[in-house]
Amino acid sequence: METTNQAITISSTIQQPAAKVWEIWNAPEHITQWCAASDDWHAPKASNDLRKGGAFSTTMAAKDGSFSFDFGGIYDVVVPHQQIAYTMSDGRKVQITFTEANGQTEVVETFDPEGTNPIEMQRAGWQAILDNFKRYAESK
Repeated sequence: METTNQAITISSTIQQPAAKVWEIWNAPEHITQWCAASDDWHAPKASNDLRKGGAFSTTMAAKDGSFSFDFGGIYDVVVPHQQIAYTMSDGRKVQITFTEANGQTEVVETFDPEGTNPIEMQRAGWQAILDNFKRYAESK
């Protein structure tokens, strides 16, 4: 299993302006619609206090009820429509940038890997969630 302390980066370009992408990324009523890596998972609950020092939490669950977990953390940086940085509950860091050009927004997420799962599995899982976000955001 490949392990590393090097951060992992994923990205996607959303065919929406940054203000719209920001709203869909951060509003709990939207998070519950897109925050899943596959069709057999969902996010039944989300809360978000979007400010430096604010907390967020999203419950991610298998639709068959076999497993669920809360994904959350505390915001370190919030620059509306541009950047979010947070520390996950296990101490790992995440940075997300939102860069708008020509009516579309590039979302880039960089996160510290955890030590249990292979790097490629982590990258693929986070990318699948971002791809699901893209599909949802572009339908709005």
